[in-house]
Amino acid sequence: MKDDKKIIARNRKARYEYEILDSMEVGLVLRGSEIKSIRDGKVSLVGAYASLDDNGELWVHQMHIAEYDQARDNHEPYRDRKLLAHRRQLKKIGRMIREKGYTLIPLDIHLTSGRAKLELGICRGKKQYDKRRSIAERDNERNVRTEMKRALRGND
Repeated sequence: MKDDKKIIARNRKARYEYEILDSMEVGLVLRGSEIKSIRDGKVSLVGAYASLDDNGELWVHQMHIAEYDQARDNHEPYRDRKLLAHRRQLKKIGRMIREKGYTLIPLDIHLTSGRAKLELGICRGKKQYDKRRSIAERDNERNVRTEMKRALRGND
């Protein structure tokens, strides 16, 4: 059976602020009220980042998961959450972060076969001129699409 991937939240600003060099899917350690809030779509990745601690464990910080209204024992919305990754992924991440000074940024949170997963990007910050270039490319693509639509409508 094909894994259905339902994207819950996307960090759109990350693609503008950072150059994404590599990405990987990691699992999340969550409480019951947290997964219910995620399924309701009450999660935000704005300002979130991940880090590797001294024990070699991967953590996500500043990810907001809203409290679940029906829960008796609710969670703290901004608590640090542990991420689950394979040992070889952790070694690769550790090597890149320590040697080259890259950053780990959550790109999106999605459900795969009922389990919450986080798409984590190994990123490097863009310079101001790179951001301007990204905006110009996006505007050019938009203009080309609109011109193509006009041309197709003119032929009908």
